[in-house]
Amino acid sequence: MFRRLAAAVAAVLLVSTMVAGAAQAAPPQRHRPVIFVHGFSGSGAQFETQARRLASNGYPADLIEAHEYDSLFAENTREEVYAGLDARIARLRAKAGTDKVDLFAHSLGTTLMQAYLRSSPARAATVAHYVNLDGASSADQPGGVPTLAIWGEGPTTRAVGGARNVYLSDQAHTQTVTSPETFTEAYRFLTGQSPRTTAIVPQPPGHTRLSGRAVLFPANVGAEGASLEVYRVDPRTGQRKTRKPEATFKIAGDGSWGPFKANGSAYYEFAVVWGNVSTHHLYFQPFLRSDNFVRLLTSRPGEGLASQVETGDHHSALTINRQKEWWGDQGAAGDSLRINGQEVLNAANTPRTKRAIGIFAYDAGVDGVTDLTAPIPVFAAQPFITGIDFFMPASTKSSISLVSQQRGGGGRTDTLTVPAWPSSQDRISVQFNDHLQASQG
Repeated sequence: MFRRLAAAVAAVLLVSTMVAGAAQAAPPQRHRPVIFVHGFSGSGAQFETQARRLASNGYPADLIEAHEYDSLFAENTREEVYAGLDARIARLRAKAGTDKVDLFAHSLGTTLMQAYLRSSPARAATVAHYVNLDGASSADQPGGVPTLAIWGEGPTTRAVGGARNVYLSDQAHTQTVTSPETFTEAYRFLTGQSPRTTAIVPQPPGHTRLSGRAVLFPANVGAEGASLEVYRVDPRTGQRKTRKPEATFKIAGDGSWGPFKANGSAYYEFAVVWGNVSTHHLYFQPFLRSDNFVRLLTSRPGEGLASQVETGDHHSALTINRQKEWWGDQGAAGDSLRINGQEVLNAANTPRTKRAIGIFAYDAGVDGVTDLTAPIPVFAAQPFITGIDFFMPASTKSSISLVSQQRGGGGRTDTLTVPAWPSSQDRISVQFNDHLQASQG
């Protein structure tokens, strides 16, 4: 009896030891690649925050990509978009050693991706999960691929049949792409677990690498012929800390540049230089960690929507972007944006229904007078964009202060200060965070 009991105990201990050893020897979970497909007039910029959140939760940053295209279909056909996606999926599967990828799409991108997944069983078989962000409804899950559908403000009758449908009715159209609530839902859907964090976790000094694309808006074709100079700037003034740039790049045909080693807590200017004709200066808040999704949205001198801006030696012109709609008519439940101390958002230029994520600000009429009673028509006629008549005196020795207080932030503010470049030869773009993070010095 005693011998049989001892043998049984020994057997249990042996099995326990083997199971424990196997658990310790098990390889770490292999992440599937993630691909984001934007909507009309969009780009990879809409997924920049979520890419860094995924990386903060252990995803390899080099397995997260955006599939970008011209949403006006002047530079590409839908079939070319699909063929390019086929190649991207094949490349990422081989790189990751996985049989499938996970796919996100937003707005117009959902129409494209639903059609893509239904176009052939072979294509659907390469996608493990599909996230449909505030876009097209569907009677069923496209191509039979497991689907999560997230919907922002609007009718709750919208749905994807058979999918998990989540309604974030207090969130705007682009906000549904970038919000922490969307991230939590998507992460659980992809992994079966809750994320460790929805924050962008800063990397230790010396570990941050920045790269991306300089593209013509909204076609998303490379800004070929331009060069890029990257400067570290003083956050108090926006002035360059050195005459020599920290990094220089010749923009490739596809617009790609980088990577370069950066300080995650520093402020940078990205200067897209079009020879001796003009320079486009773009400013961001600190990146905190490595970022492959830095998008420099620009245009050739005298072309594109920016050609509608009235320029001159004595005033500056700004484009202000945020991947979360600006609400100027919601009172305490909305947003605030102050330029040189003056509030510029109101019910006329940024009503909630406008869904504006881009603001063109300059001296309309070149009369030295600010008039915020109505938006500038040529810009207000564009989707997701508005324009304001705001006079900013130009002087390379002075600065323009921009202070954003986004809704839901408990009164916290983000500040970007940039040089008052003359608009005759210099364009200025600033991008505010669509998320809340601790202020950086």
